[in-house]
Amino acid sequence: MMEDAATHDQSSWFQATARQRLAGLLDPRSFTEFLGPSERVESPHLHIFDLPRAFDDGVVVGRGALGGIPVLVAAQEGQFMGGTFGEVSGAKLVGLVRAARDHKDLPQTVLLLLDSGGVRLQEANAGELSVAELMRAIVQARCSGVSVIALVGGKSGAFGGAGLTAATCSRVVVSEQGRIGVTGPEVIETNKGVEEYDSRDKSLVWSVCGGKNRRLIGMADAFTEDSMDGFRSAVRAQLTHVARLDLATLQAEQKRLTARQEKFGSCEDAVSMWKILGVNDPQSIPDMDAASFIKLANGIEDANHDAR
Repeated sequence: MMEDAATHDQSSWFQATARQRLAGLLDPRSFTEFLGPSERVESPHLHIFDLPRAFDDGVVVGRGALGGIPVLVAAQEGQFMGGTFGEVSGAKLVGLVRAARDHKDLPQTVLLLLDSGGVRLQEANAGELSVAELMRAIVQARCSGVSVIALVGGKSGAFGGAGLTAATCSRVVVSEQGRIGVTGPEVIETNKGVEEYDSRDKSLVWSVCGGKNRRLIGMADAFTEDSMDGFRSAVRAQLTHVARLDLATLQAEQKRLTARQEKFGSCEDAVSMWKILGVNDPQSIPDMDAASFIKLANGIEDANHDAR
């Protein structure tokens, strides 16, 4: 079903469940779920710790359409154990990406709705392995011509394995509420001390790993308001800007990352980075509305690039 048949949806992506996000993102009645709750594919480990299980293990996978374009989709449920990677949830993600890689009759675009704090501690080894397998599968799929786009805007953000996964994707779409990082604020504070990074300082946390900073320094390719329509429109725009992963792309990305380190390596906070980028009033960025910020970011050369 095409875009003009979809109803407008301004409901919050941040507040929604994984299934609500898929319903708001995809064309109406286009979604078909693989391994749904009726299949009872759940974690074999959580009962050992007397923890509740979910019949989809916190990941919804399937196929659908976005503006009439066939896509494969996977959505992490951040409200179930923080969207963490376990044996079953990880296998569902890996299997979906491998299917796109190996079967050209399937949609060649994969949308990953990331909402995860990282690896599930109760399934640490299996979770770590699934992240490694997922990253390998994404790289291999991209080399074969598959586009993999990450969407980040949930309550758990994209930390740990999810942050690493986002970095391997073809494109990243983020909202202001979305956060991306390898290590979560609480972990940094525990290891380095509150003087280094106060996880309770929400302004500090969002200025460092929040969507606006990630977009400005080039870690995200598109920024959107916190709504179903916003993510839908932003992802559709990115579908035509995905390059095949090859040696030239990797060399360009390495060059960009080297330049970013040289430019921002001595900065002590996000505001100093925004100033280097040429933002006239960097202190005003946290208070900017989405439309004003998108206009600003689209006009900054360092925030826009062809490498990934």
